[in-house]
Amino acid sequence: MPTKKDGIMVILSSPSGAGKTTLVNLISKKDNFEISISHTTRQPRPYETPNKDYYFVNNEEFKRLIKNEEFLEYAKVFDNFYGTTRTPVIDKLNNSKNVLFDIDWQGADQIKNKGLDYKLITFFILPPSKKILFERLSKRHLKDKMIVEERMKQFERDVLHWINYDYVVINDNLESCYLKIRNLINAEINNGSKDYDMDYIRNHVEKLTN
Repeated sequence: MPTKKDGIMVILSSPSGAGKTTLVNLISKKDNFEISISHTTRQPRPYETPNKDYYFVNNEEFKRLIKNEEFLEYAKVFDNFYGTTRTPVIDKLNNSKNVLFDIDWQGADQIKNKGLDYKLITFFILPPSKKILFERLSKRHLKDKMIVEERMKQFERDVLHWINYDYVVINDNLESCYLKIRNLINAEINNGSKDYDMDYIRNHVEKLTN
């Protein structure tokens, strides 16, 4: 049974290229958070370490985990499956460890709908502009313009889910974005005042979608 000594869950989601993974790594290094390691069927990127960044598995293994109902959440993104297994997360929370999730809106919805009896704070990260997002994606996928175009189209769909999150933060500067998230987490935990302007966010979303 969860108690006040339990850890909290913090979800960071964003359209591809908005910087959520960099922010997740920053939060885990500077604060008392452990990153939940997802399973995925996609191939590792050159800079990724198996069993540290992701558990890389084949489709058969992923489907076995689905069948055994071992996932807290899972989703198909860009033709690959991603998922978070339940047991490691619950064990960490019960041992007073805070857990950080780097997942998309589909996974965030599933975790919210599970109604787990642990504190959950959700963040949606947005880029400063579509132009900057395009530049970031172009740097990441230098050799494949088709991937960049696909990600930009997906952005148009993903951004619509901002309204389902507790907070939306604009990643125009990594350090200031991190501090904004950190301050909001602390305010949530300690029932402090929150520096958050919903009208500003709404206007920014309108600019991104027009």
